Amino acid sequence: MQRSFVLLIIALCAAIMLAACGTPASGPAPEDAPEAAADTTDMETATTEPAEPSADDSTGALNLDDWNSVLAAAEGQTVNWYMWGGSESINTFVDTFYGEALQERYGITLNRVPVADTVEVVNQVLSEREAGQEVGSVDLIWINGENFLSLKQAEMLFPDWAQQLPNSALVDWDNPAVNLDFGEPVDDLESPWSSAQFQFIYDSARMNEDELPRSYAELQEWACANPGRFTYIAPGPGAFQGTRFVKGALFELSGDATQWLEFDQALWDEWSPDLWAYLNELKTCLWREGETYPADENELHGLFANQEVDFSITQAIAGAGPLITEGLVPETSRAFVFDNFMIGDFNYVTIPSNAPNKAAALVLANLILEPEFQAAQIIPENGFGLGYAIDVTRVEDPAAQAQLAEASEQLGPSATPAEDLAQSLVGDSAGEYQSLVEQEWRQNILIEN
Repeated sequence: MQRSFVLLIIALCAAIMLAACGTPASGPAPEDAPEAAADTTDMETATTEPAEPSADDSTGALNLDDWNSVLAAAEGQTVNWYMWGGSESINTFVDTFYGEALQERYGITLNRVPVADTVEVVNQVLSEREAGQEVGSVDLIWINGENFLSLKQAEMLFPDWAQQLPNSALVDWDNPAVNLDFGEPVDDLESPWSSAQFQFIYDSARMNEDELPRSYAELQEWACANPGRFTYIAPGPGAFQGTRFVKGALFELSGDATQWLEFDQALWDEWSPDLWAYLNELKTCLWREGETYPADENELHGLFANQEVDFSITQAIAGAGPLITEGLVPETSRAFVFDNFMIGDFNYVTIPSNAPNKAAALVLANLILEPEFQAAQIIPENGFGLGYAIDVTRVEDPAAQAQLAEASEQLGPSATPAEDLAQSLVGDSAGEYQSLVEQEWRQNILIEN
């Protein structure tokens, strides 16, 4: 599994390290909650009701070997993309970059349907099946982890499509970090959109870099030496960042992240008491002594900006840049990581088996892997800020290479240095641990004491 981490490092850090990365093969044009990085709480969308299904591909009878026929079937369709809608900047990025390109290039209308948590979409797809709806209302889902596993186990995902996309040639499918989603084989049922890695944010005007804690153990020492100046997001559905913070502590306490890639109840029973002991000791030193916790990333950003606490978090490879652009954190904010156990992964899009507009969903999944849009998504001012899903060494076109290189140069000092990201990176745990962490945290930390 160590090889998977090395490969993931290459993908996650390519945004900063690509400059002149070699020239294997370029494809024509096709990217986690989380589930992804969050900034604000606006759930606005141009259209929130799914479009009427079109008759052409509701049966799934598409010839993926003939991409021109897929494009012809998609023309005039509306693609209903259900995605976590808690970030105004991400919503704007999706509507602007993908919405306009879909309409102008392919005659496809994008209908972004925001949800508070991806499990809502999973339940909707399953409910539609239970109701006997052969044609549902969801075309594309932003997904990863346990939500992907739920739909896969229910056999409600459109099969054998991800590696049929023209731009799938730009994806390193041999990378276990790509072909495994929280330890679950992707099996050609989803296509990557972007990559992310957990990071902290501090204000360089208030703290020096040499003061920063570089492990969970050092964090506890720092928090108790500075009582009330640290807190973290309460783990739970829709607050995957808090869950990820807690899992990082579990990895450090147990001394090995790789052992958590497959579910093992005995392993959990062995180490979870140490996890709750650590967090309960930390609790006494937290903001408001751990009596309450931020509900989401936006609330934590607010506490940080108001100088109530000294750290916030991000998952963006662009670090604090997108948050600075939005005015959510001070301009002197900088991202940093511990020396180890900073969880990173890929997030994906998937197509339900009863999607009404599969052709349009395929075109969108292909579009977001295009180097032009992969470059755009890491630039802080564009507001998305997550890392590449493609292997930039596979991009052959000189113009596309130049776009990727130019984008990487715009990350600036607010981003965590690439070498720090690489050194600290570990993969996430098996999906089954997600609910265990969230449920037992409430029992052992939130309710206790």
